[in-house]
Amino acid sequence: MALGPTMSRIVEAKTPGDIAIVADLAHEIWTEHYVPIIGQAQVDYMLPRFQSPEAIAEQLGKKGYHYYLIRDPDQVSVGYLALIPNEPPGAMFLSKVYVRKSGRGKGLGKAMMAYAVTVSKEQGLSPLWLTVNRHNTGSIAAYERLGFVNQGSIVQDIGGGFVMDDYKMVHPLTDRDSPS
Repeated sequence: MALGPTMSRIVEAKTPGDIAIVADLAHEIWTEHYVPIIGQAQVDYMLPRFQSPEAIAEQLGKKGYHYYLIRDPDQVSVGYLALIPNEPPGAMFLSKVYVRKSGRGKGLGKAMMAYAVTVSKEQGLSPLWLTVNRHNTGSIAAYERLGFVNQGSIVQDIGGGFVMDDYKMVHPLTDRDSPS
């Protein structure tokens, strides 16, 4: 999906090269953004389990994920998102949405969210939902500005003595919603 003639572009990540780019972005973004929120030990635990090339390939192959890269006008990948259709049945789970620090403040996150809304609507899936760490206040505020509503706390044991302490946020995708 092109976002304008001289703007960024969203492309589905399918090849081993794309998967490697997603894993590299995850390492960079998660280390920079999440270490202050959840600590280095948890980031070090989660990256190989959830965002390594092997984990991403398994998610694409067996778990129904669809990964997308957002590329700037020079075709440099600056972020990614992952969607899981029918998780749960009839809904769309926005599993990942990340932009590297150098790409923030340029509307790329908003463009990826609009893309997720568009894909959800095209597939007839509603609501669109996500989870966000409850201490990730900047992202929570951004999601709320985009129409997501906090549905409460979800705490998941992910092993290794770690939990994901999140809020579930839901976007109802009403007919009034615009993907822009």
